[in-house]
Amino acid sequence: MDTKKTFYSNGKLLITAEYLVLNGAKALALPTKFGQNLIIEENNNPDIKWKSFDSDGSIWFEATLTFDEIKEATVSEDAVKSTLIKILHEAYLLNPEFLNQEYGYQITTELTFPKKWGLGTSSTLINNIGQWLNIDAFELLNNSFGGSGYDIACAQNNSPITYQLKQGKPKIDKISFQPNFTDAIYFVYLNKKQSSKTAIANYRKNITADIEKSIAKIDKLTQEIIQAKISKTMAQAVTKHETIMSSILETPAVKENLFSDFMGEIKSLGAWGGDFVMVISEINPITYFKSKGYATIIPYKDMILE
Repeated sequence: MDTKKTFYSNGKLLITAEYLVLNGAKALALPTKFGQNLIIEENNNPDIKWKSFDSDGSIWFEATLTFDEIKEATVSEDAVKSTLIKILHEAYLLNPEFLNQEYGYQITTELTFPKKWGLGTSSTLINNIGQWLNIDAFELLNNSFGGSGYDIACAQNNSPITYQLKQGKPKIDKISFQPNFTDAIYFVYLNKKQSSKTAIANYRKNITADIEKSIAKIDKLTQEIIQAKISKTMAQAVTKHETIMSSILETPAVKENLFSDFMGEIKSLGAWGGDFVMVISEINPITYFKSKGYATIIPYKDMILE
């Protein structure tokens, strides 16, 4: 029997082109210092004993999955179990070998960030399974969850990237993104996890024929943000980006909605209305956000893998 195998993937933050990345816009995406481990050990039964740990050491999911359940994509009453079976079923279709044997697996996942933060619990899992079974994680994502795949690209890269879908295929470029004003950038958690599936469905309803014009504008803003030499330039680009997305999503921008009296700039990241926002502020904003009831404020250097 094999000894223990461990795989790791980075979490992610999508800085520009949220939603529009699905339609070919060029996005700036940053891998985080937080991520998820997948630990595989073999056992004697033809099943998978699965245990998922949150960052505080608590178990947030535990189940036994039979090989037959995975092969047949059995739907469970437990939504998490059903999702996991679906991912493993798609992995099985791409590499049947791992279920065609006498022994099974004891599988453990360990998040290094609180699950509710939305930094990529699913994408880090899918990429780890891809590494374990030598299958293409982008294909596995496509067949199970869907989405643009930028989160898989962050899981696999240890530096900032631009990400774009060209004819439906990922184009990933490692870039140098090291603004000399990172001490003015913070990430604030909005106290609620947003479902990217729901958010994407709402976005798709709002796509119009003008989408190409919006994509061209967002591509330009992505470049401006990457090349910004001072925080003011980045803040101006962020404001324009929020205005464009607010109009497409028919949703007020987060600053207007929650923080209209804030002196710096604020940008939604990923699914609007939840997870993290990026804050650009010359003055330390911790007191401000804590006074508004937002206690998780992470400086750039503590969040982003550089």
